[in-house]
Amino acid sequence: MKTYVFKALLQNKGWLENASVTVDANGKITDVSEYDKKNGAVEHIDGAAVPGFQNAHSHAFQYAMAGIAERHRQSGKQDDFWGWREAMYQLALSIDPDQMQAIASMLYSEMLRHGYTNVVEFQYVHHDKNGKPYSNRAEMGSRLVEAAKTAGIGITLVPIYYQKGGFGQAPNPRQRRFISATNDDYLKLLEASVKATKDYQHANIGIGIHSLRGVEPADIVRIADSGPQDMPFHIHVSEQLKEIDDAIGYLGKRPVEWLLDTLRLNDRFHLVHATHMTIDETIRLAKSKAHVVLCPSTEGNLGDGLFPLRKFQEAGGKWSIGTDSHIGLNPLEELRILDYGQRLHTHKRNTFTFFAAGDSGFYALHMATISGRKAMGDSCENFFQIGAPLNASLFNLSHPLLASTSMKNMASTLVYAADNSMQIGTISHGKLHQFTNQDIKTSQIHNNFTKVLSDLKNR
Repeated sequence: MKTYVFKALLQNKGWLENASVTVDANGKITDVSEYDKKNGAVEHIDGAAVPGFQNAHSHAFQYAMAGIAERHRQSGKQDDFWGWREAMYQLALSIDPDQMQAIASMLYSEMLRHGYTNVVEFQYVHHDKNGKPYSNRAEMGSRLVEAAKTAGIGITLVPIYYQKGGFGQAPNPRQRRFISATNDDYLKLLEASVKATKDYQHANIGIGIHSLRGVEPADIVRIADSGPQDMPFHIHVSEQLKEIDDAIGYLGKRPVEWLLDTLRLNDRFHLVHATHMTIDETIRLAKSKAHVVLCPSTEGNLGDGLFPLRKFQEAGGKWSIGTDSHIGLNPLEELRILDYGQRLHTHKRNTFTFFAAGDSGFYALHMATISGRKAMGDSCENFFQIGAPLNASLFNLSHPLLASTSMKNMASTLVYAADNSMQIGTISHGKLHQFTNQDIKTSQIHNNFTKVLSDLKNR
């Protein structure tokens, strides 16, 4: 047993000051209460604890290319997502399993440092460099689970079904490492991935379709209807305008429209991006109870567009955040970019609380936590629930700005004004992580990652 004492702990109904949280040997919460000195030996945290952030969308290997797709060499030619995708293909064709593990270990360590305690890994680099399955079909997924274990973060591995090169098109050679040709091939990959998660107690599994353009419609329906029903289901959708046009030409419907009309959507479905929707699609999607996963820093970097958040929230829609290509890793920045994009578009400031008057910062933290957990396959709706793992991001209440802030304004101050320098650590599954240059394990992760980037010669 171990007991942590915080100056303040954010709960669903507000802050509990001088809070005590006890965990068992597995990091699960056994007690949450106001601290009583009779509790015995404790570890005092000179700060405030908010629920650990949930990173609901990650392509780990893309961290190795963060920031290097910004040199737009063709003068006079507009660059967009499709140009960026070619740079991504080059990296995907280059990495081996050891390199994947080193990149992911560094990424997940950085996520943990920024306060993320769980990540959904939307994994589609499956095969060897020639496009042949490894003897362990989930070799790459296994390396990602091992990376999460090394870093100390929870992971939901989502092996992705990627079959086509576009609507009605055969895959192109640059996609050869991604491809499962049939439903049977994908289900074998999923089965192997389930086994890969058994080696780490903080790992679980999800099911995923890359996109409507990436898998034949009939196969998507079969996987959704006949595949496992007890897993979160993730899919990219309506990220790009070209995708909308191509879907209309091939399916006779827009992507989200097709999903709504064809699948029995519910709260196990997590639609990533869903950037370009009509008002009708937006309302219908919210009422279906399906969640969306928004990746503001990546969506901004790629020029995707702005999700219709205000209309979606008005209809009761729920959303989580992810870092996707990892051009940004700070969850507070993701929330700010999400909100500020809406403010710039609508010229109004109460994005998060227009339909539920109150504290914008608390609303953002609540939505990102609870919907983010659903994306992981976790239905716990209490921030710190007895029997659940203790996952928390810790902020320094001795920082001059925070020390001068009342508790009623603390959540919004953290979301809108805090930065990484105010974070003093992360508790992941009951274990406290405080990052310093003297951290031997972190140094080894750094060294492995630096060597991989040197070997790849892509930067």
